[in-house]
Amino acid sequence: MSEFFPGIGKIKYEGPDSKNFFAFKYYDADKIVGGKTMRDWLKFAVCYWHTFRGVGSDPFGPGTIKRPWEDGTQSIDNAKRRMDVAFEFFQKLGNPYWCFHDRDIAPEGATLAESNKNLDAIVAHAKQWQASTGVKLLWGTTNLFSNPRFMNGGATNPDAAVVAYAAAQVKKAMEVTKELGGEGYVFWGGREGYMSLLNTDMKRELDHFGRFLQLAVDYKKEIGFTGTLLIEPKPKEPTKHQYDFDSATVMGFLRTYGLEKEYQINVEANHATLAGHTFEHDLEISSRYGQLGSIDANVGDAQLGWDTDQFNMDIHSTTLAMLVVMNQGGLPVGINFDAKVRRESTDVEDMFIAHIGGMDSFARGLLNADKIRQDGTKAEWIAKRYSSFDSGIGADFEKGKADFKALEKFALESGEPKQMSGQQEKYEVLLNQYI
Repeated sequence: MSEFFPGIGKIKYEGPDSKNFFAFKYYDADKIVGGKTMRDWLKFAVCYWHTFRGVGSDPFGPGTIKRPWEDGTQSIDNAKRRMDVAFEFFQKLGNPYWCFHDRDIAPEGATLAESNKNLDAIVAHAKQWQASTGVKLLWGTTNLFSNPRFMNGGATNPDAAVVAYAAAQVKKAMEVTKELGGEGYVFWGGREGYMSLLNTDMKRELDHFGRFLQLAVDYKKEIGFTGTLLIEPKPKEPTKHQYDFDSATVMGFLRTYGLEKEYQINVEANHATLAGHTFEHDLEISSRYGQLGSIDANVGDAQLGWDTDQFNMDIHSTTLAMLVVMNQGGLPVGINFDAKVRRESTDVEDMFIAHIGGMDSFARGLLNADKIRQDGTKAEWIAKRYSSFDSGIGADFEKGKADFKALEKFALESGEPKQMSGQQEKYEVLLNQYI
């Protein structure tokens, strides 16, 4: 069998002093951090769509990237060869997992039955590769946004025939995810929203979305799929308003439809920033309510207004992210690199360098987060800041023992509260000491 990345061997850990771009400086898979290996904390996955289907296109121009293994066709042979490329990449990079959309790995046919047949052929090929390499599937998902039939959405489409088609596609994708041993299944509502309220019955669409997700729960149980169901929030692009706007919106939606025990959240950094939040904000709110299941590891560009899906090289960001992950004891699913090389980065070597950099960035974040937790200063400061709730009227308030009358009595007797500094700059300086 041909080697698709000649000259690039297995990527190894060489330590922080290494100048080798094809070596890890911080990601040491077997290193014990906080009682677990880095491999177990991070559970890195490479996404199939950007890494092996991305061509460098953007809203202003077609693709710039031409891979030597592509023959320009939508044939099964080309799809199988692409899968061969992917698993050579996985083995050399050393990531333990991969992720896919159904239409990433197999060409869409003229009919749904033909599409399913194509998918079965490629899944069988992937299954052989998984067995021979030990690389596992982190999660699968369904593309309900690219085909013109989904121009008005999938589960929230105003046409029942399209909703039925979307359900059939999800059903099949859940089956193959189970067959490949996926640890999760993600719902990304790429067009589950609206462009104009003038032609939208929002309540009906939300009810349909809730019903659709309940059917997925029912089918998960029917086929015995034990993986985690996840929803990935995103505020906009391509629709003006998407129903899965951010983590808080998704949690409210799940509770409205009684699905909060069935789904967790897959937080993507770039989606959080498009919603006007930081990455750590969406992680924190998901985690605090027990619903942080997985991460899509990327970052946007603050000077661009779309989902640029860059590799996250920001150590401040990854440190705060891994602090959330460590505080909750790890991720039920894992960390997927939903990131792509830049339009101008056209060499196959760039694929490796980008992933190595991203893995090192999160590994550094993990090491920093572990130091912060071991030191305990940040936790002590926060505990002190809220110490007035540990006893007296504060404790009575938290325990439900103080009503408005009791709080008023305390306020009248105590007088004007003493001003208490938030000391934000001190916390920022403390964070920099670990980075």
